[in-house]
Amino acid sequence: MEITKETTMGEMLRYDMGIAGVLMQQGMHCVGCPSSIGESLEMACMVHGLDADKVLESIQQYLEDYHHEGTL
Repeated sequence: MEITKETTMGEMLRYDMGIAGVLMQQGMHCVGCPSSIGESLEMACMVHGLDADKVLESIQQYLEDYHHEGTL
């Protein structure tokens, strides 16, 4: 799955729950909030005053590392 700024929070978490940890490290502590599930990554970042590009980069790095290790 390709994660972009348009990917919803729900789609990301269904793909890999480990992304929740990345989001929380970035300051997004509402990961489990029902209203956030339908928001795009970009919208959620805007609501929290975060740089969507930086958060996306962290998610992509996590996925790259995780897939590289062959644990998924």
